[in-house]
Parts: sequence; C-alpha cells; structure tokens
Amino acid sequence: MITVDARGLGCPKPIILAEEALSKIEEGFITILIDNEASLENIKRYAERFGYYFESEKENSFWKVKLVKGYTCKIASNEKKSSRELLIIIASDTIGKDEKLGRVLMKAFFETMTAINQLPNMIFLMNTAVKLSTKDEDFINLLKKLEERGVEIFTCGTCLKYYNLEDQLKVGFRGTTNHFIEGISDFNKTIWIG
Repeated sequence: MITVDARGLGCPKPIILAEEALSKIEEGFITILIDNEASLENIKRYAERFGYYFESEKENSFWKVKLVKGYTCKIASNEKKSSRELLIIIASDTIGKDEKLGRVLMKAFFETMTAINQLPNMIFLMNTAVKLSTKDEDFINLLKKLEERGVEIFTCGTCLKYYNLEDQLKVGFRGTTNHFIEGISDFNKTIWIG
C-alpha cells in the first residue's frame, strides 16, 4: 500500500502525486491524505474519469482518500457525452478592452443566457473574472440565478488568492485548473471568454 501525504498542497499537486503513485502499481490501492474540499472533489472526478474506485473518510481536519486500481471497470463514455455539453471559461470581468462597455456586454451576456435558457453545465471564472463572484453584487445575483437553474459555478482558487479574495466568494465553489483542463476532453464544447 502506498500513502501520499498531500496535505497543505493546492491543486493540481494532489492529483499529480496520486497519478505518480498509481503508475507504480499494476493493481491495488493507494491512500491520499488531503486537507481541502477542492482537492477532494478533483480527485473524485479524476477517479471517475479513469475508472478507479474512490472512497473517502474524514479524520479531524483532513480526508483519507482511497483509490483502487485494477479491480473496477471504466465508466461508459456515452454517460459523459449526454450530461456534460458545455463549459464556459471566463477570464475577464469585462468583454473587450473598453471597461465600461465591457461590463455592459458581460452583464448582457449573462442576462441573455438566462432569458433564452441556453445554459452551460459549468462556468469557470479565472483571472479578473473572479471579481464577478466575489465583489460585484450585480454579477453575484446573476450567477446565483444561473446556479439555481443547475449551472455549476467554480472560481479559480489561485486567482482568488492572487487578488486577496479567498474569503469573499459569494456564489459557487472554489475551483482549480483541473476544471478547465478536464473541459478539453470531458465536455462536448468549451467556450473561452476573455
């Protein structure tokens, strides 16, 4: 049995360490110790994607995650196709270079998406777009409406930290680079704005 201590490490490091450990065994299991929910969710998605059995148990201030290799079947690929149509990655709090007009256009983008019911499965906010889920009440309310209608909202944890907004997230969840890397293969379509 291999134990990987990834406590104190931000994503994607816990997944990288898990991949390294799994590459060393033909079959069996590894245990990963993590101390944040974003890593827990990312490892769970990683396990589902590659057909590993996943189980987690919380102990005090961290989780013990068990991944089993070689004993389970891979998830059928048609499941992904039917349920994960569209990921939108937004990397700016405006559309275009003019800030004033760009805010108007960004707001119209969200309002139109909601009004005509053309909703993505997931929105990932990064770079200056993290301000939309933390500081800007107009956009926070729009994002909450989308979330209520089933859209998953994730905000880049590294970006939150960079802008000193980690404790100000008001809608959705803290996300990692895995969300948009997985979008390349897990979603039928990925759109990048900004």
